[in-house]
Amino acid sequence: MRRSSKAICANLAEGFAKQTHSRPEFARFISMALGSCSEMETWISYAFDLGYITQRQRDEWLQAYAHIYGMLVNLRERLK
Repeated sequence: MRRSSKAICANLAEGFAKQTHSRPEFARFISMALGSCSEMETWISYAFDLGYITQRQRDEWLQAYAHIYGMLVNLRERLK
């Protein structure tokens, strides 16, 4: 979970640094961040299934990551 959540930010940072050279490259890194966001949703479900987190915590985290996912989609769309 730590790796996946950090990968979202890391991909955005790396893509942002490359946007001056290539907007499609930035979009590619946003897509990778979307993948990491989806991966986090999977890990959250696993954590709940294994009893590591409560249903309330799972619901809060899934809602937060759904919001992050939406923001990433909007950012990628604005690059087109």
